[in-house]
Amino acid sequence: MPYVVTRSCCADASCVLACPVNCIHPAPGEPGFATAEMLYVDPRTCVDCGACTTACPVDALKPHDALGAGELPFLELNASYYKDNPHADRAPMYVVPRQRAVLADGLSVAVVGAGPAGLFAADELLRHPGVRVTVHDRLPTPYGLARAGVAPDHQDTKQVAELFRTIESQPGFRYRLGVEIGTDLTHADLLRAHHAVIYAVGAATDRRLGIEGEDLPGSVSATDFVAWYNGHPDRARDDHRLDTGRAVVVGNGNVSLDVARILTADPDALARTDISDRALAALRGSGIREVVVLGRRGPAQAAFTVPELLALAALEDVDVSVEGWPDDLAPDHDEKTRLLAELAARTPVGGRRRIVLRFLAAPVRIVGEGAVRALEYTPTTLHTDDDGTVRARPTGEIRTLETGLVLRSVGYRARPVPGLPFDEATATVPHEAGRVEPGVYVAGWIKRGPTGFIGTNKTCAQETVASLLDDFAAGRLTPPVAGGTAAPDALGLEAWRAIDRAERAAGAAQGRPRVKFTDAESLRRAATAVPAVTG
Repeated sequence: MPYVVTRSCCADASCVLACPVNCIHPAPGEPGFATAEMLYVDPRTCVDCGACTTACPVDALKPHDALGAGELPFLELNASYYKDNPHADRAPMYVVPRQRAVLADGLSVAVVGAGPAGLFAADELLRHPGVRVTVHDRLPTPYGLARAGVAPDHQDTKQVAELFRTIESQPGFRYRLGVEIGTDLTHADLLRAHHAVIYAVGAATDRRLGIEGEDLPGSVSATDFVAWYNGHPDRARDDHRLDTGRAVVVGNGNVSLDVARILTADPDALARTDISDRALAALRGSGIREVVVLGRRGPAQAAFTVPELLALAALEDVDVSVEGWPDDLAPDHDEKTRLLAELAARTPVGGRRRIVLRFLAAPVRIVGEGAVRALEYTPTTLHTDDDGTVRARPTGEIRTLETGLVLRSVGYRARPVPGLPFDEATATVPHEAGRVEPGVYVAGWIKRGPTGFIGTNKTCAQETVASLLDDFAAGRLTPPVAGGTAAPDALGLEAWRAIDRAERAAGAAQGRPRVKFTDAESLRRAATAVPAVTG
């Protein structure tokens, strides 16, 4: 009864460490670790002990005889990895991090950003005795995109919050939530109060299409749309036009598939999740019957991952079809194209909502007067550059899709961090192994761009923290000024726990994991049982 990884896991290596026979790969130190879409269990050497399931923070591992119908393809997916990537040498490859000696008066570090990147950085720091970490965030709640970016129908992925709760419970950890750096405190304030600052602020905005009509009402950033249905305080009061029969999503990454699933999902199923109440009410009245997902290039270049495609293929009450297949692409080119070819061969069922994956289609113009009425696009052909890059070239033919809602989902983009250099081309802070300069560091998307998965932030944080500790050991960090600078009306760990308890209690009363508080007033009110902290 081998165990199986059943989704894009967090890849933080917890299961690798727990496995007594080293049958889960790629492991730390191996090619592909932290960049692979998921980890894989070798069915030939798994001894069915179940240790991996206990260690997994997102409940991604299951015994093969407990798989649901939609999860059965993961059995072959796990096994096929080892056909292409044999692991004859099964000696454990994980190196236990060396603890660093820290001076008796300790090392104080500020982390800006309480998402996965910031919390993994805090965890890496707190592995070393004598370190104190203060994690700041503009919002009254932590966890970043793990709270406000993961789709509500992926509740298993949100279980990574259990790992974050373990991190924030360590001695030496504290929160200062509801504090905006640059407004409530400055970069200079943080440097005075700490030996070092790590910025893990992510990528808060989206990339634009750069086409006419992009600013019409009904043309929306998928980043904002995801934040809306997840109850992010910045977007919770938004309204979106759902009275149209068709929505168009431009871009074909995982976020595009998330948006397409939510727009076509059964509202009664969504009502059992932590989706925003406002979004749920809007989706109950939605007229959308079809979502078209446009990709400039072909199926082989699609940015979504195989696990997310499998989740889409497993939908029982939504038709999924594929259009725009290059003539010279074999349907068994790789696992992704094989799955897409299977979807393309399906026979639609009348009366269902529909998701169309349309490849070789580039947006040209959004049409409308006062609101979106249609999207014009051009078919494309594929051409390979000398360096192997496959590019889409427009044919010039113009086709029209009638729609009242266009969502652009062509990537996240970071904002400049006040006081730090910024590369406009890559939308990242220039650095060397996470070091901007001694005392100032970056981790996560502001460091490497919007790439990777939740677990990618772990190895990213390890590199940054190693640079910081090297600078501390070499005496390159300036000791903090006694007393530091107070953070006004900041919420600490106990305040966040009070919010968490209140949301869970409200959810339990409705048979849901939680009901999120989506505005600053209700969040602060939920935290009032615990006083704000001032230091």
